[in-house]
Amino acid sequence: MALPDSLPKLTYEDYLLFPEDGLRHEILDGEHHVSASPFTAHQDVFSNLHSFLHPFVRRHRLGKVYGAPLDVVLSPHDVVVPDLLFISAERLRILTEKNVQGAPDLVIEILSRSTRHRDEGIKLERYDLFGVLEYWTFDPEQKAARVFRRPGRRLTLAAALSAQAGDVLTTTLLPGLEIPLDEVFE
Repeated sequence: MALPDSLPKLTYEDYLLFPEDGLRHEILDGEHHVSASPFTAHQDVFSNLHSFLHPFVRRHRLGKVYGAPLDVVLSPHDVVVPDLLFISAERLRILTEKNVQGAPDLVIEILSRSTRHRDEGIKLERYDLFGVLEYWTFDPEQKAARVFRRPGRRLTLAAALSAQAGDVLTTTLLPGLEIPLDEVFE
């Protein structure tokens, strides 16, 4: 008996059956990926970024900022749990009681040794494919950030920033927001 060339792609319904085990489960192009709990350096960067984003977005009534864990269903075969995300006020209809149904305006991932390849590879591809407007990655080891923007049809690298250079991250998605990288990585 011949085996099938490939297994069927997992779906959001399969995702709902994964155990609640404290790990981060995601489905990327129908394949199951698991990440362990983040280390303290990751959590420090997360907290610092959230402290910049959430008050700014709330004060200016620009939309909503969420931190993990929150499921983002990009497609039936793509369920991600970004570290942070922003959805503009004009697009809040993609929020449901249980998850986000569609691409957020901004997705942020904080890199670790175990997730770097995925965050800079297949996740970037999936975020690009499904219409995320901006994708930021933060590297606690290098104290650096990469900003991908969609000037046209594709997400492209718009900036490579570092705390050492004294760089400040800004975005047209959130006019007036300034995030000094040295404060993100302190």
